Amino acid sequence: MNGAAETPADLPLRRVAPVPVAWLVLDRQNPRLVGGDGAEDDAAIIAKLYRGEALDELLQSIVANGYLDIEPLIVLHDGERLVVLEGNRRLAAVRLFCEPDLVHAISKQDGLRIGVPEISDRRRATLDRVSVYRVARREDARAFIGFKHINGAAKWGSYAKARFAAQWYRAGGVSLDDIASRIGDKHDTVERMVNAIYVLDQAKNTGKFDIDDRMSRRLNFSHFYTALSRGSYMEFLGLGPNWSNFALVDNPIPENRLEHLRKVLRWLYGSRSEDIRPVVVSQNPHVKQLGEVLASQEGLTVLEATGSLSDAYASVGTADRRFREALLRARKEVRTAMGSLRGFGGQDESLVDIAEDVLETARAIHDSMRKKMRDAAINGKRSSLGGG
Repeated sequence: MNGAAETPADLPLRRVAPVPVAWLVLDRQNPRLVGGDGAEDDAAIIAKLYRGEALDELLQSIVANGYLDIEPLIVLHDGERLVVLEGNRRLAAVRLFCEPDLVHAISKQDGLRIGVPEISDRRRATLDRVSVYRVARREDARAFIGFKHINGAAKWGSYAKARFAAQWYRAGGVSLDDIASRIGDKHDTVERMVNAIYVLDQAKNTGKFDIDDRMSRRLNFSHFYTALSRGSYMEFLGLGPNWSNFALVDNPIPENRLEHLRKVLRWLYGSRSEDIRPVVVSQNPHVKQLGEVLASQEGLTVLEATGSLSDAYASVGTADRRFREALLRARKEVRTAMGSLRGFGGQDESLVDIAEDVLETARAIHDSMRKKMRDAAINGKRSSLGGG
């Protein structure tokens, strides 16, 4: 072959070469595609990338600088075109500039209006051809992509990392230990994340929960894989105490606990289609609190009746723990108010009334606690004398 490749099949292996953008297609197995099952069309894929991967920032960068062809896309020849294994975000941005019909399709299909900025002819000329590096097999690119996005400069979120590792493991021929080693993971995080992917896949395949239906745009995947390492969640979902230490299997949740799985995922992430908000807002302390509620029938009853994690959590445990935690929260809030005192201008008398009520309540609590301490001391002395 002389000069540039005339077809995608002519592109040499393991060499960097410029190719027309029209030769390139998005990877439907891209780990960034939260909840993706490989059936999405280009409009759906680019909509997901735009929402989750700051494509608007990349569009602005291209307007200002043109396409910076510094690092080649990694591609795999598949059929008549080249699948982009690494660089889908860049390809999506280029296509938004070059395909007005695609922008319209995204708006019509997904309801997402993408404002593609104006670009000069000089900058647009940089979008015609991009450098690529062709590999023979998807496996040939995995170690490089994994290291770059898990421990390198262009880090993925935890879900994309987990999805990537799960795809690699499912492809066969490599252990999770080997995957963790080759992508530079020094902990057991990869194993915990992949286990969580298997559970999420089971939830979707059985129709119990689709992570794309979550209420929040952002996916706090760490909430779930952290929860699955806690004994209370394992017991509620019918998992053995050491389930994550065994070989990965599809459908790890017993069939009779799938409804429990649906509940846990809705409490963690909510449901957009059912207009249900999650009860877990932050990993600390809500994941732990939900776990304690799961271990209490009373707590579960309150949670299902009220949808309030704070009410459910207050119903579990001992009265002395609830009192201690309430007192610590009250102190924190009062100190916050003290630090914000400059915001009180002196005109709102109702706030003074509220402060007086707080003061009277605090005095009543303090006096009652002092009395209980004196009574406890007297009873202790009596017990000591009686025992002598």
